[in-house]
Amino acid sequence: MPANTTPIFSSLGSIQWGLTTLNAANTAKDGTGTVSTVATGNNAGNNAGNFVQKLIARSLGTNVATVLRVFINNGGVNTTAVNNSLIAELTLPATTLSEVAAQPDYILPLNFALPAGFKINATIGTAVAAGYQVSVIGGQY
Repeated sequence: MPANTTPIFSSLGSIQWGLTTLNAANTAKDGTGTVSTVATGNNAGNNAGNFVQKLIARSLGTNVATVLRVFINNGGVNTTAVNNSLIAELTLPATTLSEVAAQPDYILPLNFALPAGFKINATIGTAVAAGYQVSVIGGQY
């Protein structure tokens, strides 16, 4: 018999972002090294997790090309490789700062439930000058 026969929907929005700008290189493909936690499955007073709709990366100025790597972490320390799983990569092309033209946003659809205690960590493969701000949009259960 199925555990849940009624669809679950988000009750509140969830907008999260990394507290650090991504600009340091991390060539590890196992989630270890320098990462930025960009979302967690924890909510104030609720441990049901979050629905993660999409991740948005925005350049903060002039950067060389790099790759954004996105990992799910099981809530353990990210320095232990078995706590991390690489789920997505996104090519970030070189960008040039402009005061008259908008920087593009780079959107990565995710569309999955993030359990309470789990985290989404992000890193980039090549060091960049200005850095990237990474935000995650979704909903709270």
